[in-house]
Amino acid sequence: MASFVTEVLASSGKLEKEDLSSKISKMSRKVEDTKEEVCDMINKRYNEFLPSLQASEDLMGQVDEVSKEIDVLKNCIETEVQQNIHVAVTDFTKLKQQLEKNTIIITMLGHLKEARASVDSLKGWKSSELPLLSALSSELTVQRENFIYHLGDEWKRLAIWKLPSSKEPAVLKSFLKVELNLCLGCSKDGEQQPPALLCCVLQALAIQGDLQHKIKLFSQVLLKNMLKPLVMYPSLSVKVTEQQGEGTVLALQCLEESHDERSTPSQVYGKLILVLKTLHSHLLDVSIGEKKLSAILGELIWMEISQCIIHECLLYSIPTNSSQLDKYNTVIKETEEFEKSLKEMQYLQGDSTDLLKYARDVNCHFASKKCKDVIVAARKLMTSKMHNTVRITPDSKLPLPKLPVSGSEVKVRQEARKEEVTLDNVKQLAARTLCLPACRISESVQQLMELALNTLCEAVGSSTQCALQLFFTVRNIFQLFYDVVPTYHKENLLKFPHLAAIQHNNCMYLAHHLLTLGHHFRAHLPQPLSEGVATFVDMVPGFRKLGVQCFLAQLNVQRVELLERLSTARNFSNLDDEDNYTAASKAVRQVIHQLKQLGTVWQDVLPVNIYCKAMGSLLNIAIAEVITKIMMLEDISSEDGEHLHTLCQTIIEEGPLVFIPLAEENKNKKYQEEVPIYVKKWITFKELVIVLRANLQEIVNRWAEGKGPLALEFSSSEMKSLIRALFQNTERRAIALTKIK
Repeated sequence: MASFVTEVLASSGKLEKEDLSSKISKMSRKVEDTKEEVCDMINKRYNEFLPSLQASEDLMGQVDEVSKEIDVLKNCIETEVQQNIHVAVTDFTKLKQQLEKNTIIITMLGHLKEARASVDSLKGWKSSELPLLSALSSELTVQRENFIYHLGDEWKRLAIWKLPSSKEPAVLKSFLKVELNLCLGCSKDGEQQPPALLCCVLQALAIQGDLQHKIKLFSQVLLKNMLKPLVMYPSLSVKVTEQQGEGTVLALQCLEESHDERSTPSQVYGKLILVLKTLHSHLLDVSIGEKKLSAILGELIWMEISQCIIHECLLYSIPTNSSQLDKYNTVIKETEEFEKSLKEMQYLQGDSTDLLKYARDVNCHFASKKCKDVIVAARKLMTSKMHNTVRITPDSKLPLPKLPVSGSEVKVRQEARKEEVTLDNVKQLAARTLCLPACRISESVQQLMELALNTLCEAVGSSTQCALQLFFTVRNIFQLFYDVVPTYHKENLLKFPHLAAIQHNNCMYLAHHLLTLGHHFRAHLPQPLSEGVATFVDMVPGFRKLGVQCFLAQLNVQRVELLERLSTARNFSNLDDEDNYTAASKAVRQVIHQLKQLGTVWQDVLPVNIYCKAMGSLLNIAIAEVITKIMMLEDISSEDGEHLHTLCQTIIEEGPLVFIPLAEENKNKKYQEEVPIYVKKWITFKELVIVLRANLQEIVNRWAEGKGPLALEFSSSEMKSLIRALFQNTERRAIALTKIK
């Protein structure tokens, strides 16, 4: 029944739908279940797989690292080991070649010795004139020369120089091309000894008598191109390069430009030791007979290189100040260490050398260098320009150093105080007694005196020999000034009044300080200086005379110029002629102008009293010449007299103006009022001017029977002559003349 219904429904299509839906729902459930199972399975598998994956990755990383290390090791084996094997084979080959050369050299030496012995024995035979003997001798000579030639080639290969061209100048740049290649230097076991081949070559050269010549040539090149340049150029250094399997190279280089003019002893010793030590290790540590090769080279180079060190380095390292002498002990120790190193390498033999002796005699060298520098500095000051001046006042003092008070000085001061106590009522000297007056001196002279003071300070506390040298150098400074300055500046001192005045002041300034300079230092100097030898007083008169002579020479020049100007005045005659009056007036104006110019030049330079004396002397010369010219006139008309009076009045009015030494004296007419003190003919001139305008009675009155002011200045004959020139021959003139007695 059911199947029938089913069939009916199926046939109708309804049953088919329901069956499909149920199947789909079942399938969906199964799919979901399957998904869950798959997810569970995946999760379980992933959780188990992830740690194993990480572990696998770690293992792979370790495998990669190990692989890399294997590759590195493989490369190392393929490169370095194989290369070292190649180097070892090469070294072995070279050693084998050296051994073969040694064997050949020894064999050749043996043959040559046997041949020589045979020839010598043959010569002793009576049949020595045989052709065979001559042939053997010739062959022996040829083989010997050939052998020496090959030895020379071996020597050249062992020490190869690379030098600049002989045409290049010997300057720093050219020395940078210098190289010395010492082939086959160290032995392979690391010991610093020359190899067997070198020893054999050197010994063979020594046996053949050619070694000394080779070493001499080598020493000359070494000195000229390496050792001396290292001493002379501070910026030059030496670079030592070890070339594996090929030898050692010494090359000169300039690492940096040095601003020092000279190398210090420490720098020089360091560079030289590096060169000589390298040579000793790679070339010279070989005994030839009883001597080391280094000793042979040392004998050839030491004298020259030590003198180079002295004159190019040690000489300039000597202190210029006594306070630095203690520090020089460092240089002495460095010199001792330098020589000690050379003795250890057998470059030097014996104990006493010129180098160390020079370094130890530093006190003597210091004094000599100081004296030389002082004299050079002094001469430079003396030949410098004089017109740069400084003003000196009575309060100006020398910068004398404070010296320790000696026992004798204490005693003198105590005695002086006792005298002061006992002489309270005695008049004391003024505060500025013996002080220099205000004036101007050359700046160079002030610096010269300071140089002398500093040098004497160096002498204090020095050894006797040093103190004596320094003291007498100071004396030489002043003696040099006395001799050099007047000669060197001779033309200028005559040409320029300004410089003559300055030189006068310079000499007086030096003379003033030389009076007491020795006294200040004497007690602090060693004997015999402290016993009275240390003095400069004996030089004082010479300096004063030198200053006076210089200024008098200039005054004489000015006197000649004044007289030349007045010579154009046409003797002051016939002044009623316009040309004559113009010439006379011009001459007077030129004289006044010359005096004013000198006043301008000298007023701030000379001391006031010297200035006034100098100007008074020159004005007096001019006035005396005018008086003489007027007194010589035989006929003076009234118009001439008036012109003469005008010219003379110009001199009277403007002459005193030159006696104002400084601008501040304008308020004080003191110096014009004192004109008669400095100008001897001043009153005479004024009386003459009065007479030129006076009548006969006024002249007679001023004569006052030989007791008046006119009679004090003129003689009766001079006065009568002047009256005859001024007045016509009348009875009144005759009466006046009779009264002039």
